[in-house]
Amino acid sequence: MKRICFFGIFGLFPFTGINAQTVVSGQVTDSKQLPLVGASVYLKGAYEGTATDTAGFFRFTTPQKGVGTLVVSALGYETTERQVGLDQPVSLRILLRESPSTTLREVVISAGVFEASDEKRGTVLKPLDIVTIAGAGADVFRALQVLPGTSRVGEQEGLFVRGGAASETKAIIDGLIVQNPFFSSVPNVSQRGRFSPFQFKGTALSTGGYSAQYGQALSSILVLNSTDLPARSAFNAGVNLAGVYGGYTQRWNRAARAGGVSY
Repeated sequence: MKRICFFGIFGLFPFTGINAQTVVSGQVTDSKQLPLVGASVYLKGAYEGTATDTAGFFRFTTPQKGVGTLVVSALGYETTERQVGLDQPVSLRILLRESPSTTLREVVISAGVFEASDEKRGTVLKPLDIVTIAGAGADVFRALQVLPGTSRVGEQEGLFVRGGAASETKAIIDGLIVQNPFFSSVPNVSQRGRFSPFQFKGTALSTGGYSAQYGQALSSILVLNSTDLPARSAFNAGVNLAGVYGGYTQRWNRAARAGGVSY
């Protein structure tokens, strides 16, 4: 019985040697002796490997024997290969050098443009648009009364937007509020605006969402931008739906004056 147990115990030693795992460990640092976190460490041509921890250390086991190639790599550093003997535990200290240069292709990031000016949020009419609107009589305010959201109220002059009063709409010429842009009122007669559409290079009506600088307007704003200085002195005359008109413009160095009559 003792002889059988002796041979049984002796027979376990060869199998223990065959299944033994070799421990591969060490630390990975840079040229300043600082630990490299997340560096990849593995045996070339094998499945065994790991990554370094926050202190730059690594440790793994392998059943490989003989001589193997340990590969160490990290982003921004040169890859290092080292021959190691795997017949006994391996402990290494590996230094990785930074890559000479890492050139990235140019990345251009462009964002979409959202334009939210008062002109973009409103309705813009040119002088010719105003004089050709049927029933407007070449009047700026009557032309705007045919637009959606506006309406006429009896024989009263003004712009009535979404049921609001005429006083809730402000007329602004070159940034200045015009308190009374109409001719003197006559009972039961709706008066025309004081200004000819040809005095302005653009007429914009915004019925909501306009800038805070127009906070005095509750319903809408009518923005009128006068024409620039004429290139030279000139006389003009014409006929439109409102009648016949004529005028003369005198140009000086930094100013101009115009006058005209209409019938």
